[in-house]
Amino acid sequence: MTEIHPTAVIAPEAKIGSDCVIGPYCVIGKHVELGDRCRLHSHVVIDGYTTLGTDNEIFPFVSLGQRSQDLKWRGGITYTRIGNRNTLREAVTVNSGTGEGEVTEIGDNNLIMAYCHVAHNCCLGNHIIISNGLAMAGHVTVEDYAVISGLVTIHQFVRVGTMAIIGGSSKATQDVPPYVMADGNPVRPRGLNKVGLTRRGVSEAAQLQLKRAYKLFFRSGMALDNSIKELESQGTLLPEVQHLVNFVKNSPRGVCR
Repeated sequence: MTEIHPTAVIAPEAKIGSDCVIGPYCVIGKHVELGDRCRLHSHVVIDGYTTLGTDNEIFPFVSLGQRSQDLKWRGGITYTRIGNRNTLREAVTVNSGTGEGEVTEIGDNNLIMAYCHVAHNCCLGNHIIISNGLAMAGHVTVEDYAVISGLVTIHQFVRVGTMAIIGGSSKATQDVPPYVMADGNPVRPRGLNKVGLTRRGVSEAAQLQLKRAYKLFFRSGMALDNSIKELESQGTLLPEVQHLVNFVKNSPRGVCR
């Protein structure tokens, strides 16, 4: 049974799932869809064309689906879509897309800690951990199982690869490759995320091949194109290494080195 505090303000048109808990002074707009078993602690504002899946926990003073801060915004219908089993801690803000029909999207099973900002048109995958005070510009992509430490800033259009870790207070102005630990201002690769690879069950063979790729890409001094050719000449690439190669090949901003 859904529980709604008497001080909450919910538009009659909003769609509220079953067994939700909506705490004091929450405000929910008319185009919002809230999935089953979501919990809004208090003072949560959800507006715009915003959809949440099931089992999300939203802490006080979170703002979801408000208009993009992008100066290119010219009106129209834009979207915010959040999946299932996410935890958004205090004062997180997630803005909607900028252009007509555009989307800001967060997947499943993510933890976004206090005072983080997810800007317009960002796309976050699944099982991501983001620590306090992240400032994420527009059009950023974060792949599954990435870990972003506190007080990190990420430039617009940057991509963060799967299982990458960014150290605290770093500034990411170029893509952070998958499986890499990166740190600094500007951010630089510091080694492979061996602990994360092992925890995720990546095979020893794949880890060995990733180590070889890391040395070619980030320690050999070779141009990236030549590093990729050298790696591919050594035999068939395992899926994890192929993902790294594809990520590097398809990097509009270039990868940090």
